[in-house]
Amino acid sequence: MRTDFDVAIIGAGIVGLAHAWMASARGLRVLLLERSAAAQGATVRNFGMIWPVGQPAGESQRLALLSRERWLQLDALGVLQVEPCGSIHAAHHEDELAVLEEFCQSGSHEVKMLSAAEVTERTSLINPDGLRGGMWSSTELRVDPRSAPSKITRWLTENHGVQSHFQTLITRVEKGRLHAADGRVFTAEMTILCSGSDLQTLFPDRFANSGLQLCKLQMLRTVPQPAWTAMEPHVASGLTLRHYASFEGCPSLQALKRRVAEQSPELDRYGIHVMASAFPGGEIVLGDSHEYGPEITPFDKVEIDELILRELRKVIRLSDWNIRDRWHGVYAKHPQRPILETELDSGVRLFVGPGGAGMTLAFGLAEDAWDRWYPVQAARHSNSHN
Repeated sequence: MRTDFDVAIIGAGIVGLAHAWMASARGLRVLLLERSAAAQGATVRNFGMIWPVGQPAGESQRLALLSRERWLQLDALGVLQVEPCGSIHAAHHEDELAVLEEFCQSGSHEVKMLSAAEVTERTSLINPDGLRGGMWSSTELRVDPRSAPSKITRWLTENHGVQSHFQTLITRVEKGRLHAADGRVFTAEMTILCSGSDLQTLFPDRFANSGLQLCKLQMLRTVPQPAWTAMEPHVASGLTLRHYASFEGCPSLQALKRRVAEQSPELDRYGIHVMASAFPGGEIVLGDSHEYGPEITPFDKVEIDELILRELRKVIRLSDWNIRDRWHGVYAKHPQRPILETELDSGVRLFVGPGGAGMTLAFGLAEDAWDRWYPVQAARHSNSHN
């Protein structure tokens, strides 16, 4: 069957955009389809952190650093602003300091220990009261998640020939034909489903047996801080060490987890680990929490916001703690894989579930996939005969 497009991508979040970039870079005819007027899912509801330090050494770290290169490429091309802000993990307890020291000694990441004085020299954001020290990582980046998807989409359309259709809900994919709710039909040789947290509209039976689980997080944004000028690093707390797999090999981590479980079981109940990201306009994005599966409801819990703010007051200091925005996001996560990639039907691939690491891993995951499906060398050879 002759098709209008080589590749149709369902979902214009960061995973779908990554595939649109990698496919169009190989000279393929790409169609990008999004059910909403703009990306509205987890891609726009996060800290804007590209966070390689949270990925364990090995393949996940490689993909995170590859993604980092692609974000910096977008900055160099003038697509959007990317800040190479780095990050600091602050230690306000001895067990947190021990984990950071063990992590640095492992040599797996580009990190180094800082004394308490060195931490406060690098950032005015971290609370010096009770500060034992910290860890600096140079690899983290910051982007504005609310504007990044639209800017990348515009660039792909204007410079890579990607055709995009928003407010286009695809209700059925069958034999290279994509049926929209409004009656339109698109044809493509390959379809990639990047549906984010929507596990029900298309192929619900396959999702039901996929192992994917949904996770809800609550986040906040402060009013602009007065006299804010410096580019601040991302800030993570000792609680964050419980969350990211990169720290699992540290011997002191279990003692840290036991202390938190005994002293503050409510934090484990809601999966709370606190972080802060300071944007150039002075707003600070704060978070976050993790509720899974049946615990997820449409209604945010005031208790969770209060716990996040309670813990953050121990870690950072702000001139103005007034909150301007509150929201929640929902993402899909696979318990064992960095992404669920599988062939659903002839010519239909599923690419869903990077969890909270979508901004960190999406470009690397997509590039790795396209290197397997359609190597650049083969693409260049094909294009030379067109």
